[in-house]
Amino acid sequence: MDKRVKFDFDIRFTNGGGIKGEDFRLDIAGDDISDKELADYLVADMRLLMVGETRILNKEILTEPHKRKPVDAGGQSYLVDLSHTIENGLVTYKGLPAPVICDFLSREDSRHLYDGETTFQIGKIEMVTNTGTYIDCPFHRYPDGKDMAEVPLERFVDLDGIVIRAPYAQGLAVTADRLRNHEIRNRAVLIHTGWAEHWNTSTYYENHPYLTADAAEYLRDCQVQLTGIDSHNIDNTQGRTRPVHTTLLGADILIVEHLCHLELLPDDGFTFSAVPPKFKGVGTFPVRAMAKMKR
Repeated sequence: MDKRVKFDFDIRFTNGGGIKGEDFRLDIAGDDISDKELADYLVADMRLLMVGETRILNKEILTEPHKRKPVDAGGQSYLVDLSHTIENGLVTYKGLPAPVICDFLSREDSRHLYDGETTFQIGKIEMVTNTGTYIDCPFHRYPDGKDMAEVPLERFVDLDGIVIRAPYAQGLAVTADRLRNHEIRNRAVLIHTGWAEHWNTSTYYENHPYLTADAAEYLRDCQVQLTGIDSHNIDNTQGRTRPVHTTLLGADILIVEHLCHLELLPDDGFTFSAVPPKFKGVGTFPVRAMAKMKR
């Protein structure tokens, strides 16, 4: 169901004066919106300049049909998060250890280090690199392949994206035929199977959607930049071979696994980003995958 927000606002200008509004209603993209996001949205929509303090009052989320296409806070684009949340004890890949996320220095223990009520927290994380939504680079498969530190930054950011719908109810194997008749050359190709609905359940790990060997060869021959999937693995994990990883990473085509929210994206008209830390000697690492939607 579409969501709208009703609110009052008080906007002050840095060069003096201000404006107020009551019972404003605006379309929103999700189920909620923060006061800051709403203020940014409003300032961009009204094309206000010299804005200082902003206050949002009496905010209420309504279930109502949208009156127009949503306007983003930046005036030109907005972001859709395509990553799963990583939390303590989360199992991403059956057989691999779950992450341990804890305090190295807790707020309570930090009290005696600072004056007054000042406290800090320093976290500690122990995990395998195949955790959450992650990206594979060639080093994951090939010892002489590029690792995270060697892949150029532009390979991770603002790639021209396309979503290809391959619902798992229509078959788990995504073949080359299901990829044809799409403009995919030099693009980030995201395969939307719908399998993410099983995330963090026992169903997620077994009999999942995957790409076939001929699909990987087709993507390689079309020279795509990156291939992503909202499934447990881009390869069929029933056997001991991994032809999709072998073909794509052998052609320097990056792979992103465990995506989510692909149903929120259009088929094209967006850019895709998935940026890992710059680790040497690492071939896989969690990312904050996202799509930038164009107006």
